Amino acid sequence: MTRTDTAPPLAGSANRKPGRRIRLPAETGAAVGLAALVGLLGWLQPSFLDPANLSLLLGQAALPGLLAIGMVFVLTMRDIDLSAGAAFHLAAAAAALLMIAGIDPWLAALAGIALGAGLGLINGLLAITLRLPAMVVTLGTWWMIEGLSLVAGKGQTIAPPGANSGFFTTLSGKAFAVVPAACIVFALLALAMHVVLHRTRFGYRVQAVGSNSQAAAYAGIPTPKVRLLTLVLMGAIAGLAGVIHVGAQGSVAPGDGSSFMLLAIAAAIIGGTSLSGGHGSVIGAVIGILLVQVILSAMNLLDVDAAWSTFATGALTVLALAVDRLFRMWRNLRAGHGEDNLLG
Repeated sequence: MTRTDTAPPLAGSANRKPGRRIRLPAETGAAVGLAALVGLLGWLQPSFLDPANLSLLLGQAALPGLLAIGMVFVLTMRDIDLSAGAAFHLAAAAAALLMIAGIDPWLAALAGIALGAGLGLINGLLAITLRLPAMVVTLGTWWMIEGLSLVAGKGQTIAPPGANSGFFTTLSGKAFAVVPAACIVFALLALAMHVVLHRTRFGYRVQAVGSNSQAAAYAGIPTPKVRLLTLVLMGAIAGLAGVIHVGAQGSVAPGDGSSFMLLAIAAAIIGGTSLSGGHGSVIGAVIGILLVQVILSAMNLLDVDAAWSTFATGALTVLALAVDRLFRMWRNLRAGHGEDNLLG
């Protein structure tokens, strides 16, 4: 009888089944942080969990949250729109002025959204024509749009008449007497944009351009068109947030929305959208803006001077950038270890 010798498999060889790694969603860290912070604040200050306070918090998070949704698409495309807050204010001021001129509030609101989309179109055309990053272009248009807002409103609060009309009562109302109308719009838009980013051709193209624009172009993706449509989407969402602000507040003041751009960027990054592009999370941005707003609300509940809120906004943005950078370094380090393991 012939004996066949078989050598035992070497340690670390391909015969050994690799361990299965569990990959948590990118939003996990933000979600855990939000839950822990809410629990801590509820323990330190039970009034934080009062329905009235939570309703106020949701209302304050909705409008910058809308901008964060649009910013997810821009960041996923590996760009930044610095003019979003200014577009928010100009759209709100334009809609309010049209209402004062006698235009139906709903038509004025549509005009405000169209104006926001138009501002995004201008940003996109300038970025494509000049072959510059949107961040550079929107740094200039930010000041231009803000200047137009000051000229249009003459540096004063604009309060359109007809506070009892359907437009104002709808947007200033609350569903189930608890949830502000702006939050309903925020939630619906978040769900819709989540589907757009992950289940449509446009969303796939945005992620492809952000991952590698040259490879996307070689694959037949019209990268200039994708950049243009993404910035138009950002502008339209900023315009939507602006007209909702007018309807909910009944007026627009010169400083309204000045911090929304920073809040939107911070919320998107905290929620798992990477500055390096190629991946974004709308759901993560929702969690991120809630986390940011909870921190700002906690400062108010703990009697921290309101002047520190601006500092806190900037600090949160820097923290979000640092976290994104550290995550990228950790991911690259793990990838390097993986290659070492393959090499034995």
